[in-house]
Amino acid sequence: MSDPWANHRARPDPARMSKPPTEPQSADPPRPRLHRNVWATSGTSFFTDISSEMLLNVLPLFLSNVLGVRIWAVGLVEGFAEATSSILKLYSGWLSDRLGTRKWPAVAGYAISAVSKPFYYVASSWGAVAAIRWGDRVGKGVRTAPRDALLADSTPAERRGLAFGLHRAADTAGAVIGIAVSIWVVRQVQGGGALLEAETFRNLVLWSLVPAFLGVAVLAVGARDVGVGGGGRSNGSTGRNAASSASAGRPRLRLRGLGRGFAAFVGCSVIFELGNSADAFLVLRAQERGLSVVGILWLLLAFNVVYTLVSTPAGSLADRIPRKRVVAAAWGLYALIYLGFALADTVAHVTVLYLMYGCYHGLVAGAAKALVADLVPAARRGTAYGGYAAAIGLATLPASLLAGVLWEGLFAWRGFGPAAPFVFGAAMAAVAAILMLVLVPDARTAPEE
Repeated sequence: MSDPWANHRARPDPARMSKPPTEPQSADPPRPRLHRNVWATSGTSFFTDISSEMLLNVLPLFLSNVLGVRIWAVGLVEGFAEATSSILKLYSGWLSDRLGTRKWPAVAGYAISAVSKPFYYVASSWGAVAAIRWGDRVGKGVRTAPRDALLADSTPAERRGLAFGLHRAADTAGAVIGIAVSIWVVRQVQGGGALLEAETFRNLVLWSLVPAFLGVAVLAVGARDVGVGGGGRSNGSTGRNAASSASAGRPRLRLRGLGRGFAAFVGCSVIFELGNSADAFLVLRAQERGLSVVGILWLLLAFNVVYTLVSTPAGSLADRIPRKRVVAAAWGLYALIYLGFALADTVAHVTVLYLMYGCYHGLVAGAAKALVADLVPAARRGTAYGGYAAAIGLATLPASLLAGVLWEGLFAWRGFGPAAPFVFGAAMAAVAAILMLVLVPDARTAPEE
């Protein structure tokens, strides 16, 4: 017997039919994770800065307090070392483009700096210190452009501000630890003395060697090459061929082929750097205002804490607003800070200004390097970073030498006094900030060629 309700039951009821499941809509696609190279380069910078900050912050005090050199000689030592480093940055950036490799030039540079540091232990003249400092900066010149290009190549354009900010934060975190160790060593060796002693400096040299060589090992083991311009994806031989064809000529300090926006940015940076003398002058200014060696180191530790806290959020901010505005704002802040150093009368004034100086560094570090990547084609980034570093670094020699001469004069002339280099630096920074806003385009990303 047939079921009279069979046909009725077989027909689906439209009212009872369930709607097909819909895919959940995501407002924002998930962002890619940071590449391992970001963490490897950050780790290397962390350990390297532990080592470097144990020595570089007290090096002007060693020159002035122990060896008794004049202020202009401090400027000459720092300026010559940085100028040499900057010229090498141009060649190392070009070489990394030509070879299509970023990792091993960077590893070699970190190794050169590590090997040079033990010689500080036996230095007994400012000429010897200048030669050792020169060797250390040779290493920095070899490594900086390939390392920065490795970071850029390993990171998508929309994440570069964060990547460079994170790298800078790790670098500065290492500085905090390095300075903390320095404070402990100084207290153990000489207590709270106003002037640095030779024995203290030599103990610091010995303590600095372990993190220096550890940093080299982290980069050698942890990083890997990616295709040039790969944005975090390996392009293999394609990236290498593109890099080779893009940079087949001999490197020159010229801006042709890198775009007018990049040329304008470099020009503004050079103007700024002419007034941006070495931080050694800030250390000497702090001592001149009455801080002891330990007091200066505590101040530098606080500066680096602020720098660390500001770097990563500032880098992320530069991913959301035009990076040139972040850099221009940082330069404007720098102008106010240096004017403050010129007028500072007390230890309290110097302390506040140093903390503000940490904010400036946190704002500018990641944004400036990410802006370079935005303004040039991907296959030319190594050359661009090298050219950028070379151009502003070449301004460091006259800037630091001029700062020393303005402070203490040259030969029989006694100069204008400790405030003069800071007034000059404030004026140059203000001019550079205005020109940045007027001349540099609001570039977001360069073509990934």
